[in-house]
Amino acid sequence: MIWNDTMECMTRAEMRKVQSIRLRNVVERVYHNTPFYRKKMQELDITPDDIRSIDDIVKLPFTVKQDLRDNYPFGLMAVPMSEIVRLHASSGTTGKPIVVGYTRKDLNVWSEVVARCLTAYGLSKNDIVQVSYGYGLFTGGLGAHSGIETIGGTVIPMSSGNTQKQIQLMHDFGANGLACTPSYALHLAETIHESGIPLEEFKLKVGVFGAEPWTENMRKDLENKLRIKAYDIYGLTEICGPGVGGECEHQHGTHLWEDHFFPEIIDPDTLQPVEPGQQGELVFTTLTKEGMPMIRYRTRDLTSLTYETCECGRTAVRMDRILGRSDDMLIIRGVNVFPSQVESVILELEEFEPYYMIIVDRINNTDTFEVQVELRSEYYSDGMNRMIALKKKIADRLHNVIGLKPDIKIMEPRSIERSQGKAKHVIDHRKLI
Repeated sequence: MIWNDTMECMTRAEMRKVQSIRLRNVVERVYHNTPFYRKKMQELDITPDDIRSIDDIVKLPFTVKQDLRDNYPFGLMAVPMSEIVRLHASSGTTGKPIVVGYTRKDLNVWSEVVARCLTAYGLSKNDIVQVSYGYGLFTGGLGAHSGIETIGGTVIPMSSGNTQKQIQLMHDFGANGLACTPSYALHLAETIHESGIPLEEFKLKVGVFGAEPWTENMRKDLENKLRIKAYDIYGLTEICGPGVGGECEHQHGTHLWEDHFFPEIIDPDTLQPVEPGQQGELVFTTLTKEGMPMIRYRTRDLTSLTYETCECGRTAVRMDRILGRSDDMLIIRGVNVFPSQVESVILELEEFEPYYMIIVDRINNTDTFEVQVELRSEYYSDGMNRMIALKKKIADRLHNVIGLKPDIKIMEPRSIERSQGKAKHVIDHRKLI
């Protein structure tokens, strides 16, 4: 199913024409209404007249997260606050939060792009969807909520936490869909298993998972444990929240709704565009946002883009899975390590639960690298030889994948904290020194 045939399936030439018109409009608006962007453009000796088509986007300055913090709270708004009808903010744990303002039109666009994603997942007005993303300043809960209402579906606005009640209402209300972080979905699956309620009594068929990187192996794990089809929904607070893109039934990449959010891939070191299909850092320009437009915002997400038409009929560009974030990448003894690589290995091995922590430290000027991983109860044993063999198995596999052999600490079942929102998998004590 396709929600908006016109925008999701237009030709590349038609899309570029739409993008060019919208880019000229947004550049004109920020130049005249946002002092920050006007100053940045003047420093580069650029005026709106220099932007004639989407190809000219490379002339524009980049925006980074620190720019949003420096202009806290409302310095990047492009309309009077009287036109801002909602504020959201990032859930950052350090420094000032990232604040984003939305006009009424912005909220309508947001609802529409989420509706595109949900329709691609096979959800419709006949479905009941439990939203277990957090509500409030975090964009996940209200973003998913409005999209479900837009397609005419029934929302169960649970928010996160209170896991036992989540399970009860999911069962009693007959939820067909579940929207939450993939790590919380794993916790819900575990809790359902422990509840004694047969999985056959649940009506779940679709999972709408996002807000954190997750792997293909985690997808398989979720699909097996919940007997659902698990889909990725992509977004970030600075651009709009969930709904910037979503998978289709073929799951050969995430379709980005490029009529509203123009994507680029750049080399994070040189800041130059890379060739289609090559990996680099994802950059977005919001083409229609009124409240707080973003020009060439560096997401730090590392991925690649594919422009071939998908089997589903959509021509919207597809983004490969997020490998990780350039600012989440750990450099350990000179080797680049992404938490998603560790997670992928753990999920390949049947003996381990998908719960882990990476502990990095520096002792005597040498990096230490420990992976704590939780053993499934049926494999847990007091036998020393058995534990040594399991440690070696996972350490060797990690060494093959990332080029480093970590110290493995096998944890007892249910000893690693379960996440009810975005999962935390890394403690880097080097940053605290």
